[in-house]
Amino acid sequence: MAGDRKAALVRITGRVQGVCFRVWTRDEAERLGLVGWVRNESDGSVTALIAGPDAAVATMLGRFWKGPPGASVDDVASEEASSLEAPVGFRITR
Repeated sequence: MAGDRKAALVRITGRVQGVCFRVWTRDEAERLGLVGWVRNESDGSVTALIAGPDAAVATMLGRFWKGPPGASVDDVASEEASSLEAPVGFRITR
């Protein structure tokens, strides 16, 4: 059902570059059945668009707080987004 789907644009800050955060995000998202993208930003943060089942999006938002080994997450800020912006599958950009 459409009501069971959600999309979020997420900005993760802290020590999140140089620790394979994008690869980890893609792998976790795929395990959860999410689609979207993830990219590094010039300010040292990571931005991701995640879309899929409501529960899977909520789970991924929680997982962002831990991240991969070596990451140190200071903040996870998310806002509702349109799932129409999500690509098929999950990709790493930039």
